Amino acid sequence: MKALVYNKDFDGKIEFCEREEPEIIDSKDAIVKVKLSTICTSDLHIIKGFVPRAKNDIVLGHEFVGEVVAVGRDVKKISTGDRVSVNCETFCGECYFCKKGFINNCINGGWELGCRIDGCQAEYVRVPYADNGLTKLPDGVSYESALFVGDILSSGYFGAEMCEIKEGDTIAVIGAGPVGLCAMMCAKYMGAGKIIAIDVDKTRLKIARKERLADYVFNPLECDVEKEVKNLTENRGADGVIECAGTKETFEMCWKIARPNAIAGIVAMYEEPLSLPLPEMYGKNLTFKTGGVDAIHCKKLVKLIEEKKISTDFLITERFKLDEIINAYKFFESKPAGCLKVAIEP
Repeated sequence: MKALVYNKDFDGKIEFCEREEPEIIDSKDAIVKVKLSTICTSDLHIIKGFVPRAKNDIVLGHEFVGEVVAVGRDVKKISTGDRVSVNCETFCGECYFCKKGFINNCINGGWELGCRIDGCQAEYVRVPYADNGLTKLPDGVSYESALFVGDILSSGYFGAEMCEIKEGDTIAVIGAGPVGLCAMMCAKYMGAGKIIAIDVDKTRLKIARKERLADYVFNPLECDVEKEVKNLTENRGADGVIECAGTKETFEMCWKIARPNAIAGIVAMYEEPLSLPLPEMYGKNLTFKTGGVDAIHCKKLVKLIEEKKISTDFLITERFKLDEIINAYKFFESKPAGCLKVAIEP
């Protein structure tokens, strides 16, 4: 089969080449035929060397939907022919962390697909612990509508959930990219009264407005964001801040625009070590929550899509065929105006 492979020895570190089709290795495995996949910024992080745990010579990609074509003998909830969304996390469901809902820290999994085992930018994928990692799609939910359930929509939900949103809260989201837009969507669903979108990209702020995900939009290049947020909140600051941008400047903004006793949910992946200026923030009594997504709400998210309470369809702004995937990576990395997510078709 054709697949996009990451290897440090390749010129450019990625190559579209032939690989053996995956086979059932464990009785809890399933083989999924990829119907639609997408590129994630964390895929670019692997190529750039910012993910030390990533293995060499793997098929990239972890965000996809498809059709089950084979299952191991111990797979009970999934059958061949099922249309499924695939969780970006591999998790056993039995270890200490899984039982607590911390599936990102599963001792038998975590972020495996496209990082430590072959991922989805290929024709077929082996998915371990298929009963946990696959979510069946109802007839009314298309592959396009479910494409982002297992990663960025789950990440947005994760960020909003970290903020423990109460009815009427003011939530600021830094970064109006795909994850940030999903975080706004989920914060609104959870009852936020005001949602503030912050980004230097005017096009993305317009999308946040157009899709009615944000009530206010601020561009740090055009205004004093801290001042504007305080003006909206009787000089307190935001009740919760979801940081989805991932720079030194946005990390600093995150704690500065939060009110005392607020929660900062850090969803972003950073490319350099950062530190907390504890003397400056002493007395604000902030709670920081960070980490990779615990994507435990996939069934709920699919249900919300089916009920048309949320929709991520607008995120697909470009489409490429699998055999064009090298160009798709170059396109996505260049971040042209208006590009949110690319869909990779067979």
